[in-house]
Amino acid sequence: MADSSAGQLKVTQIRSTIGTKRNARESLRSLGLKRIHHSVVVADNAVNRGYLKTAPHLVTVEDVSGEAPAPSGSEKK
Repeated sequence: MADSSAGQLKVTQIRSTIGTKRNARESLRSLGLKRIHHSVVVADNAVNRGYLKTAPHLVTVEDVSGEAPAPSGSEKK
């Protein structure tokens, strides 16, 4: 099925769906977004990329790395 090494995307709704086209509203609902400033983490695949392409003006997208950040050398022990 899906590749487990595929990345994830953090999607945040930044604008209202009032006055937008039906396919844009339905795409946001399919992603799981319900209100302004609501964020979800979704798989980075073709389906979700298509949803995002229909409403790029309503959302922000960030790449989510599955790895924890490496500790910096300036930390005291």
